[in-house]
Amino acid sequence: MYRIPESLDLSPVVGEFTTQVQVGQFDLQFTFGVVHFAIQSPVNLFRDGKLVAHWEEGRWPDPGFYDLMNAKVRRCEVVNDRLILFEFENGITMHLEDSSDQYECMQISFEGDPSPWII
Repeated sequence: MYRIPESLDLSPVVGEFTTQVQVGQFDLQFTFGVVHFAIQSPVNLFRDGKLVAHWEEGRWPDPGFYDLMNAKVRRCEVVNDRLILFEFENGITMHLEDSSDQYECMQISFEGDPSPWII
């Protein structure tokens, strides 16, 4: 809805890992170091360019999401105003998309900062 701003600095997630992927009825949540994500738009995981796992609201995530746990983030990039890409040391690439022109798709919070990024 609001698009991903160029000024969003996600460099603190590089080298971090998550130990949990939390599933809500309408969101998927995870934390890398000091950065917490709550995602309401579809999340896709790829390996070697092939889709290996998918999540969307109202659905349980595919088992491939287990591969995110304890895998360090090698790279994180705001590709454009609709896509954030995470590359993990185990070869998984995660895509977070701003897929709605009508609704919020994600909230990104940094520990110690009371104002989350609303996308």
